[in-house]
Amino acid sequence: MKILTLCAASALALSAYTGAFAADTSKANVYRVFNDTVAPAKQEAYEAGLKAYNQCLHDHGFKYTWGAWNHETGNTYTYSYVAGPYTWADFDAMHTAGKACDATWRKQGNPQLKSEGSAFMVGHADMSHMPKDSDKAPQPAMIGVVVFHLKNGHEAHEAFGNAVKKIAAAADKSNWSGHFQTLEISYGGEGAPDYIVLLPEKNWADVGMESNPSLWKMMENVYGKTEAATIRKSLGDSIEKTSSHIDSYNADLTYTAAK
Repeated sequence: MKILTLCAASALALSAYTGAFAADTSKANVYRVFNDTVAPAKQEAYEAGLKAYNQCLHDHGFKYTWGAWNHETGNTYTYSYVAGPYTWADFDAMHTAGKACDATWRKQGNPQLKSEGSAFMVGHADMSHMPKDSDKAPQPAMIGVVVFHLKNGHEAHEAFGNAVKKIAAAADKSNWSGHFQTLEISYGGEGAPDYIVLLPEKNWADVGMESNPSLWKMMENVYGKTEAATIRKSLGDSIEKTSSHIDSYNADLTYTAAK
């Protein structure tokens, strides 16, 4: 499966902390994610509360879109909401504009929550391989989400950064069919991963279909067997742990800003 292949392959680098999240503050490559978990008995009330909150945002002319995703595997009572890509400064304006609906969420949404977590994510184009103009395309029906916790140590993390850029460069050069987007987790709190990789999927059949050629065969074709093996080993040696799950796009719970 594509997800399992990428789990073994795409360990990603954490830059030196100073400046890792402060660089390119004017660049629209920042996302914010909220992960909500609810008890099964409160799922219906939670979704009603979320829709009431979205209606409040609409009534106040809120101009930032929040895409909604249901977790189909893993904890299936978890919902994710993602806004972006925006600049860091856009989130100041978003925070101010959203205050008008804070009371609605606290009254109708918060009581239904079992837990909630949030983080920022920074997209790295040089660590990604996506179709041309994918930022203008509709949301995929499903995404594979591969989560990476990396081992400590600047040297290992720096090596991962170089390696994943080589993977993305090889994928671009060979026009590889296995598309992926790399996001670095920023300020996610204790236990948060270092990176996630998103794999756009059309349906379950697409999830189960292996890329042709496979990732490491593609790497061998571009770099040769020796260098590909060296990259693969260094990546594997530096991963602390990894996991994956599948999410499906939920248009009913998505807030789409008016154009």
